[in-house]
Amino acid sequence: MIVAKNFEAGTRLSPDELEMVRQCLAGDGCLDALSLELEYASAEDLMRAVAMALGMDYVDLSMATIDANVLRRFPLRLIHRYGVFPLESRDGSLVVAISNPFDLTALDAVGAAVSESLVVVVALADELARLVKLHLGVGAETIDDLMAIREQQDSRIEVLDEPEWDRSEASEEAQEASVVRLVNEILVEAIEARASDIHLEAQGDGLKIRYRIDGVLQTQPAPPQIHRFQAAIISRLKIMARLNIAEKRVPQDGRIKLRVSGREIDIRVSMIPMLHGEGIVMRILDKDRMNFSLRGVGMGRDVYQQFQRLIKQPHGIVLVTGPTGSGKTTTLYSALNELKDEKTKIITTEDPIEYQLDGINQIQVHSKVGLTFAASLRSILRHDPDVVLVGEIRDLETAESAVQASLTGHLVFSTLHTNDAAGAFMRLSDMGVEPFLVCSTVEGVLAQRLVRTLCPECCESYVPAPEDVPDDFPQADLRKDGGTIYRAVGCRQCRGTGYRGRTGIYELLVTNDDIRRLAAERAPTNLIKRAAMQAGMRTLRQDGWRRVCRGQTTIEEVLRVTKVD
Repeated sequence: MIVAKNFEAGTRLSPDELEMVRQCLAGDGCLDALSLELEYASAEDLMRAVAMALGMDYVDLSMATIDANVLRRFPLRLIHRYGVFPLESRDGSLVVAISNPFDLTALDAVGAAVSESLVVVVALADELARLVKLHLGVGAETIDDLMAIREQQDSRIEVLDEPEWDRSEASEEAQEASVVRLVNEILVEAIEARASDIHLEAQGDGLKIRYRIDGVLQTQPAPPQIHRFQAAIISRLKIMARLNIAEKRVPQDGRIKLRVSGREIDIRVSMIPMLHGEGIVMRILDKDRMNFSLRGVGMGRDVYQQFQRLIKQPHGIVLVTGPTGSGKTTTLYSALNELKDEKTKIITTEDPIEYQLDGINQIQVHSKVGLTFAASLRSILRHDPDVVLVGEIRDLETAESAVQASLTGHLVFSTLHTNDAAGAFMRLSDMGVEPFLVCSTVEGVLAQRLVRTLCPECCESYVPAPEDVPDDFPQADLRKDGGTIYRAVGCRQCRGTGYRGRTGIYELLVTNDDIRRLAAERAPTNLIKRAAMQAGMRTLRQDGWRRVCRGQTTIEEVLRVTKVD
């Protein structure tokens, strides 16, 4: 049962103000600016006032429980065409939410299509759109278009440098306007949800869509009819990424350039043949939302100051370690931005180049033609650089080239896949680099992970029960804060997850004489880690607990990305 609430605060809207709202809803429908102009705290408050002025009820759709039977009977075309949504049957009447109560055409169309009398309530357009996606799935509007053979264009998204395509049957199907719009809807929804990756997975019962938001995969509801257009969706994405749509036996990689809501977006596309069809993963690279600043990646003041001193060394190797998706590239780009000036020449070799940085010379690795990390690094040294970034040290040849570059007076940045900072020394030695070269060139290692930060709108404080606190949690710090920390709740601002955004936790190992001696002796990683902790290093786990005590994240997040020291 939905309880609709009337808006009672504030003064009634005048006829002139109602006309302003009507024109706004007939235009772009965004009431944020108008609500400020009319001195309302939010668009929601303004809509409540509109509902009261029109003698209607306002409903908060984030709190609504939808009657599935009512939704099943309601014509879907009316939902998409007129911005309405059926909520429930009440006393023989159908309760319908509408985002534009001035649209008499919509009300007449709904009234003519259903047999019940209508009770119309007012809701925010954003909330109504979210409800549509929740119950009908991403691209549901376009699926309805496909089924009805409607053709429309989406003005929010533009493919830059649209590739040419042949006239084969697969290409013709992929280029139908409704298929194009369906793919656009999937991409736009992911970008607006701040997703870093889109996963389109071919399953036995159809296509599954998942977005990685703040590092965690979230399944997106999709209409069941979408599997009928699976081949067309894949072909459309292949055309956009300039891939061979006829080749379905081998993996393919490509890139898509888009302009979404006025800003340019790069999408890295990877396709792999799987049991039930081709699986697609798209990495979204949105430079406008990236802040390449060491202060912006969430380093504590002590780690920031130590890392600043480290990256300003005249020569040596500085490594950043962590699993895929832990923010290593962002940290390295931020370090290069700190060093960038007219007196410093910086050259990078990357695979792939994720973001183009002004004032920095970037090389794209092409292994198939022999341009590997090691080969490009040898050529880079003939271009008189001061600072070199090697995207990743993967093999002995690249490791030896990085060591030689540091020995000849260059500062070298790179990444390595190890679980912690201390493991970098053993990893390089295992590759075949002589231990005395490792200990004499590696100046420092930064290990990092990303944890989700609490949504400021809905997080709540609580005193955890003793059994809910891990044994290694700093009890003294907890008591100092009155025993109170914060936990995730979930609201419409954070899509019900309780988290919004991510921040880094860090473990910075600065090489000293004891660590150099242990590395030269090929000492076990745990001994190197112990020596670093005695010298003042804070581990990933300890940095995570500090973030929990500060109310930035939760115990569950730290447990998710770190292990006990």
